[in-house]
Amino acid sequence: METKDKYSRIAKLFDKMEEKMPMNKIKEKGIDTLSGKILEVGIGSGATLKYYGKNSDVTGIDFSIGMLNIAKEKAKALDLKNIKLLEMDIENMSFANETFDSVFSSCVFCTVPNPKKGISEIYRVLKKGGKVVFIEHMKSKNPILNIALKFLNIFTTWILGTSLLRETEKTIRESGFTKVRSENVMLGDVVRFIVAEK
Repeated sequence: METKDKYSRIAKLFDKMEEKMPMNKIKEKGIDTLSGKILEVGIGSGATLKYYGKNSDVTGIDFSIGMLNIAKEKAKALDLKNIKLLEMDIENMSFANETFDSVFSSCVFCTVPNPKKGISEIYRVLKKGGKVVFIEHMKSKNPILNIALKFLNIFTTWILGTSLLRETEKTIRESGFTKVRSENVMLGDVVRFIVAEK
């Protein structure tokens, strides 16, 4: 079963869990810094929708139709007519070059099959001078933490196709952004708040 189908199958359960995640305040902080025409990649079941204003110009994409269907219900309930939700693969986005002023990504690059290609696509669709906020979990620089991550990774890759051992910050820094700032926000350096500018 493909990863997108795994997420569709557990969409309702995942949504209930995501709404209670401790990272929600961090996500809200990240979204508050975005402006202009915004793209949220991997919007999933739409847990972040409540943080966008009714006048925000937002496009959200996800490769899981099951997750997107829940997001669409939330957008309707919140009366967010300004939100466009599209089924799309981050590795092959159909947007033109330099379409968006800001991009938001939260816990996406643990699951993208080819993270380098996905981040390159974000770079492509971002306008010159634009900003990306990444909130991502990844491999630690602490070998003790990595022992636990390696054990848990056996289950997350099997159940969801999600890796806990990606080096996402390194991939971001190698993707051509002019400025990259990183802040450790949870579990030592496992969860990081990264701002990258084109």
